Amino acid sequence: MGNADSVVAQKRLARFRPDERPVIEGTFDRLHGTGASGKTGKVLSLDTLKMTMGKMASESMIKRVFQGILSIDPGVPLPPGDGISREQLVIFLADILRGTAEERAPLVLAMADAAVQTLAHRGHLRAWQPDRMGDGPQGVKLLAEQLTSELKSSDQNTCDIPCLEDWLFRIPTMALFLELLIGEGLEVGLPSRPPPTLLPPCQYAPWNDLRCLLNLPLLMFLSPQLPDGHNAPWRLLFSTNIHGESFTRLVANCKSRGPTVILVKDTKGHIFGGFASQSWEVKPQFQGDSRCFLFSVFPYMRGHSRARPRCTTYGSPQLSGDEDFKLETVEVWGVGKLPEEQEQDEKKKSVLDADPEVQAIMEMTGKTMHSQGLREPEEDEEQ
Repeated sequence: MGNADSVVAQKRLARFRPDERPVIEGTFDRLHGTGASGKTGKVLSLDTLKMTMGKMASESMIKRVFQGILSIDPGVPLPPGDGISREQLVIFLADILRGTAEERAPLVLAMADAAVQTLAHRGHLRAWQPDRMGDGPQGVKLLAEQLTSELKSSDQNTCDIPCLEDWLFRIPTMALFLELLIGEGLEVGLPSRPPPTLLPPCQYAPWNDLRCLLNLPLLMFLSPQLPDGHNAPWRLLFSTNIHGESFTRLVANCKSRGPTVILVKDTKGHIFGGFASQSWEVKPQFQGDSRCFLFSVFPYMRGHSRARPRCTTYGSPQLSGDEDFKLETVEVWGVGKLPEEQEQDEKKKSVLDADPEVQAIMEMTGKTMHSQGLREPEEDEEQ
């Protein structure tokens, strides 16, 4: 790269070892097909990127990658033509291969945004109405940042194949994104495997009167953390926007209604909440179990605690804007079966169904489960 090249690109290039830099610098010429001539005024077109990546990604994803690279400011005047410059490509490769979570976030942002758009256009919203929900674009950005923060670099501080495999293994949401995008984008439908579910069903919400804090990216973030996962129906139990600011009304609406997710927004704009694994009850004792957790939605979307001050129960940092804060909105969603429904389901199951470990132990010890073939066939819950 010459003296007139971007200082930004040169700093990014310095992240690589001396023997790696020629590979990074030579990528532009290899893709452009000019060899090592180093001619100036050349750009990479979208068609060139399609030819290179066509076997690995859909056209829509290639367009997103192209636009992402094209949006990079290299710090120098861009050559004529509607395409990617050499400096932009170097900065892009450095951010992907040697970048921080923040620098890698745009690609995950594109992937998450594509997943949200696919859900909206392919009819997988499961009764949710994004136009009556929270800030979707902001939610996509926060979800991308949260997912990227879990990307662990290898010993050489690079994002290689084992690094990505580990990421996909630990973050199942990413695998679901990929499966949805590839399956829907390439129209690959397997009878034995229905399209992946990224959203829980919305069982009830008064959409005509509601403007809720939830958005689709937040649902994608929260639902995998819940015990019932994506299949648990959500229903609105309380919202200050609809039911007013009565604590008595809040308790009455949530009492004995099964597991819940509560969302709180303060006047500073911070949004946070928690999951209660058991029904609300008016008792003098604390309630809950190890499945309960707190989470933050804005300004950061994460579900763990890493800073002070910490609360005594969860070890959580301060989630509100200030230690003393005023509430702007409170929402409570029921996120599981009602207690009576759960009790009925448990009565239908045998001891072996309720405790699969017991069944496994009996099988290993050679015990015959005589009742296994004598049960009545279970009814299909989908009917």
